[in-house]
Amino acid sequence: MPIVGLGGSRNSVPWRERILSKVRMASVSAVAVVSSQASAKADTLVSLPSFSNIDALSMIFLGAVGGLGVFAVAAAVAFLRQRRFSAIRMERLARDNGDLRVNVDRLETVLNTDDQRVIVWTSGGSVPKSWGVLPESSGVPRAQNALLSFGSWLSGKSAAQLETNLDALFQKGESFSMALKTRTDSYVEAVGRTSGGAVVLRLRDLTGERKMQAELAARNARISGELHMLQALLNNMSAPAWQQDAEGRIIWTNSAYAKAVDAVDAATAIRDGSPFLDAAACDAMSRDRDDDGRFSARMPIVAAGEQKMFEVTDVRTNVGGAGIAIDISELEKMRKELSRNDEFHGRTLDQLQTAVAIFSGDRKLQFYNAAFRQLWDLEPGFLEGRPEDGALLDELRATRKIPEQADYRSWRSKMMESYQSLETRESWWHLPDGRTLRVIANPHPQGGVTYIYENVTEQLNLQSRYNALTRVQGETLDNLSEAVAVFGSDGRLRLWNPAFGRIWGLEEEKLDGIPHINDVVEACALVEQERDAWEKLASSVTGLVDSRTHEASRMERHNGTVLDYATVPLPDGGTLVTFVDVTDSVNVERALMEKNEALEEADHVKNAFIQHVSYELRSPLTNIIGFAQLLTNPKFGELSEKQDEYAEYILSSSSALLTIINDILDLATLDAGIMELEISDVDVASTVEAAIEGLKDRIAECQIALRTHVPDDIGTLHADEKRLRQVLFNLIANAVRYSEENGLVDVSCRREADEVIFCVQDHGCGIPKDVIEQVFNRFVGRDAGNRRQGAGLGLSIVKSFVELHGGSVVIDSVEGKGTTVTCIFPTTPKTAGQIAAE
Repeated sequence: MPIVGLGGSRNSVPWRERILSKVRMASVSAVAVVSSQASAKADTLVSLPSFSNIDALSMIFLGAVGGLGVFAVAAAVAFLRQRRFSAIRMERLARDNGDLRVNVDRLETVLNTDDQRVIVWTSGGSVPKSWGVLPESSGVPRAQNALLSFGSWLSGKSAAQLETNLDALFQKGESFSMALKTRTDSYVEAVGRTSGGAVVLRLRDLTGERKMQAELAARNARISGELHMLQALLNNMSAPAWQQDAEGRIIWTNSAYAKAVDAVDAATAIRDGSPFLDAAACDAMSRDRDDDGRFSARMPIVAAGEQKMFEVTDVRTNVGGAGIAIDISELEKMRKELSRNDEFHGRTLDQLQTAVAIFSGDRKLQFYNAAFRQLWDLEPGFLEGRPEDGALLDELRATRKIPEQADYRSWRSKMMESYQSLETRESWWHLPDGRTLRVIANPHPQGGVTYIYENVTEQLNLQSRYNALTRVQGETLDNLSEAVAVFGSDGRLRLWNPAFGRIWGLEEEKLDGIPHINDVVEACALVEQERDAWEKLASSVTGLVDSRTHEASRMERHNGTVLDYATVPLPDGGTLVTFVDVTDSVNVERALMEKNEALEEADHVKNAFIQHVSYELRSPLTNIIGFAQLLTNPKFGELSEKQDEYAEYILSSSSALLTIINDILDLATLDAGIMELEISDVDVASTVEAAIEGLKDRIAECQIALRTHVPDDIGTLHADEKRLRQVLFNLIANAVRYSEENGLVDVSCRREADEVIFCVQDHGCGIPKDVIEQVFNRFVGRDAGNRRQGAGLGLSIVKSFVELHGGSVVIDSVEGKGTTVTCIFPTTPKTAGQIAAE
């Protein structure tokens, strides 16, 4: 029978008792079997009649039964002896087990009392066991689950190293001993070993020297790592870096240093001791190093065969030194360029009329232009002291230069908010002196604010005047009798006045719809003539031409109205169109033209009549003069005194009449355009004397003093001598006529450039202003006092002859003081073509 079926619980009975019980039960079972079989065989034998009847098989069976009995007896005896021996052994094992338990308890007590934690992993069990305890200051948790989660109480690096070493211990049996850093910045010693197939990890809290040693080791590892990292960083920089010992020897350099000193690599530069700094730089470092051993300066250094500007920083201690040189050549170049740009921008801002002030991130004045200084009129010393923004506002408030505020402190704080704002802020300042400023505060992304103070006083005044002017112009436009319309560049009506709708019969609703010029043409052009004019206007409004010009014309409407229209191109691409109702003016003009034509015809008839009469009177007048001269000649008989006086009257009157007739004929010749000048070199002085000689009798009769001012070197003039003498004769005669008795007449001439100027001046009554514009007209005379009034042809003849020579006549008169007539002759007369062209 199976032994397992005889057993009980493995944990309830000691192992020795379980074995003896099983042996005892097996023996009893074997004896019982043998006894039962022997009894059965005995019964069989008893029933047999005799041994003779026993066959061989039965004998074998009986022998086997006997052997079994003997075996059972022997086994029982052996069992009993073994039982006695087993009891003795069990007692000894029990004693050993008790001793072992005592030892285990003692060892556990020792482990739990020492400041350590032991974790054991057995080869058969999956759950490790732990003994011992560490103080809470060590950072090691007491719960086994938390203890085995190394990442929860160790630093990341220590936890990773411990797990790596444990893996090597489990797999390869490699022992280890290391210091671990906990999350509480304490240190724990970890020792890993194998013992009898088990893995043992012992954790001990480090104290005293061992703790200091662990901390020093960790610090050394950290510093070594940082040094390695720093050297790796410097080695990948383009700036030369170096390290020296206490004697000043190079002990480390980066690759940039080797490149700068033309070495193959850093090791070569260290071995050769190649210096990067020259003697002047070393002297400057020794001289300018501060008390802490620091030196920093910008200096030119030759690196890789090229001189560059470096920012050198060197630190020296009692154990050595280190330095780095950063190439700032490009930075220096950019700094100079930035400085030039700042200076240029400063000069540019100084030329602006708008005040500009720049405040830095610390709210101090960094820059201001001339307009800012002129705007606020502050002391230069105050501005050069870089005042803060708030102090500047306080100074302006003290001098009453900024707007008065009911709550100045709140207003000032609000202005200071620009330094925390990201958006541009705008405010309006109405200064006590009447000026208005538009203040723009523009924050800088890197700190600070730029203020722009724009003086908009004039702008606001202009805007106000512009608005008023716009209203005035609007009212004026609305009340004009002329029609005005403005079409935009797209051809649509943008502006109109009531007269436009009234003249063309357009309703206001239709005009408010901003109609196109084509719609206006369809509504206004009722007849062909109007359509032609409107299409011309439409082409001016919408036509694509390179140069737009002013156009003007006239149209007659179907109802008899006459309109003058004009187009004016506007700068914005629009077109101004005006319509003026000139019906009444046209009618008056037509009437005046008809009247003028009649007057011209009458004047033509008058001139023809005068010319005819002049020609008809000239012949008999010549006879009268001739006979009068005969009568006064003594050869033909003596006349009485009275008769001689009458004959002289006849001669003088006939001569005056002949002069008038000659003037009329000259004017008629001029009007006909057939007069030709006989140009020659004329002696100016002789011509003046000849003109005066012809008037001596009249000058003597009127008791006039005549003064001449003719330079001796006046020279000659290229002109018609007869007409020039006639001009001077008429001017002097006119001056004598309008001079008082015992008066004075001045005749002068002078040469200026290419001109000869004649001036005749009298000191008589002068010419009234309302008459002076008409003195050159024909048959226009005026009262000459007691003397006989002329025919009114003298100045007209003068003007005609002077202009025929290409000259001009200027008259200047002051009533009551006299008159001055100036004739300007060119030294070379102009041709008829030139005169006509002018």
